Parts: sequence; C-alpha cells; structure tokens
Amino acid sequence: MSSKSFYSEIRRNNIKTYFLMFIFFILILVIGYCLKLIFSFAGFGILFFAGLFAIIFALIGYYSGDKIVLSTSKAKPIDEKNPKHKYLDNLVEGLAIAAGIPKPKVYVINDVSPNAFATGRDPKHSSVAVTSGLLELLNREELEGVIAHELSHIKNRDIKVMMIVTVLFGLIVMVSDIAFRSLIFGGASGGGNDNKGGILVLVIAIAFVIFSPIIALLIQMSISRKREYLADASGAELTRYPKGLASALRKISSIDRPVASASKGSAHLYISNPLKRKKRNLFSTHPPIEERIRRLEAM
Repeated sequence: MSSKSFYSEIRRNNIKTYFLMFIFFILILVIGYCLKLIFSFAGFGILFFAGLFAIIFALIGYYSGDKIVLSTSKAKPIDEKNPKHKYLDNLVEGLAIAAGIPKPKVYVINDVSPNAFATGRDPKHSSVAVTSGLLELLNREELEGVIAHELSHIKNRDIKVMMIVTVLFGLIVMVSDIAFRSLIFGGASGGGNDNKGGILVLVIAIAFVIFSPIIALLIQMSISRKREYLADASGAELTRYPKGLASALRKISSIDRPVASASKGSAHLYISNPLKRKKRNLFSTHPPIEERIRRLEAM
C-alpha cells in the first residue's frame, strides 16, 4: 500500500472534522441571534454566562477525566510478572517510539469482552487500557493494529478535540435549558416584533433554540465517528499493515458481550462500542464496524 492512500484518508477525515466544528460554531452564532430576537438585549448575555460555565466544567473533566475513566473502568496497572502484560507493555513502547510520542501508561481491565481505549489530555499525560479478553483473542499483528489505533488517538490529540466539542455541546444544552425556563417563567420580549411576520420569526427562533441540543448532539456524534475513522487510518499508517486492524475489528465485533465496567459516558473512548448494541443510528459514537473494515481493506 502506498503512503498516498494513508495520507489521503487521514487528510479527508481531518477536513471533515474541521468542517463539522465550523458548523458547530455557526450553530452557536445562529442560537445567539435567535436569543437576541427572543430576549432582546439579554440574549448574548445568556450565551456568555452559559459558555463560561460550560468551559469551567469541561476543563475540570479535561484535567481529571482520565483518572476518573480509569477508576470507573476498573483498569489496573500491568503486572510486570505476567508474561502477557509484559508483552503488551513492550508492544506499546515500540509503537510509541515509532509514533514519536512518549510511552503512555499501560493498564489492563479484567474483562473477557475484547476492547481497548486511550485517554489523557496530551501525549505526556496519556494512558492505554485493554481488556484481558483482547489479549487472549488477538494475535500479534491484530494487537499491534489495536494499539496503533489507540496511540493514534493520543498523537492526534483527540481528547483535546473532543473536549472542545464537549464545551460547544454543553454550551448549547445550557443555553437551550436557560432559554426554555425563561420562556416558561418570564416569557419572550421579542424586541417589539408585534406584526405577523415578526411573530413567525420569533416562533421559529424559539423552536430552533429548544431543538438545538438535538442538532448539536448529531454533530458531536458525527465528529466522534470521524475521529474513529482518522485513528483507523493513522494506526494503519503506523503499522503499515491495515489488515491487522481490520482483522482485529472483525474478531472484536464477533463477540456480542458488553464490557461490564463501561458506561454511556465512557463508551466513545473504546475502539468498539463496549455496550455492544448492534443497532446503528445517527446518535452512535462509533461508525459501523463493517464500514471501518471495508475502508481499511481498501487502503
């Protein structure tokens, strides 16, 4: 496979991510304008204070989220005396050197369901966790593909990207909630729009603000799926063997057993949906396994 195939896939997914984030910002500007129509001068004040709170909460999660995720996932540091754990540690170290990033801390989750995730705010503060089931199921080439995928999340700073997306999503949810409560208890000022056209615009603005969290969630999930495609392509570029990751994904998806310690809050971090829900929809955090395998085999 040529380097051009790797890089074109990486570039395409990055462009799609940036475009979706641009749409996110446009959505926030439109919401700000709608708030101005609904509450007159108070609209942008609501946007400012909601944004401030969203940023504060996101920063707390950004700097302490990895510890929380590792703890709730029941991830334990590797046992140096365990040959499989030592093998995993050496594999992570070798691929980290190849990727040009510091070696992340390595953890194992005692669970038969095969899965893995990476977390950490930057390459210097990162961790990789795999389940014991993954170590038992995969051969060397497949395990390399999975680890390369997770290291790519770290190298691509996906935690930082998703933190920004979380801030934007949290901002929209807060604004929508504040606006909805204000409408119930205080009503809309409407900026003096008392003609039929003005009332229609006001109704559309109110509806848009109320339903904006759904639009924001669709964008957030779409960005999450694009970062998975990006990590697949970057991981394949790292190992130079996309079929290894494709084979690993095929094996992982064949076992319909959830990771016991996984939750909806941490599901997006895993290489495959740890909740093992087969039904796919617009709100899925992961793209279809079949499509990921097809893209990898087509590289």
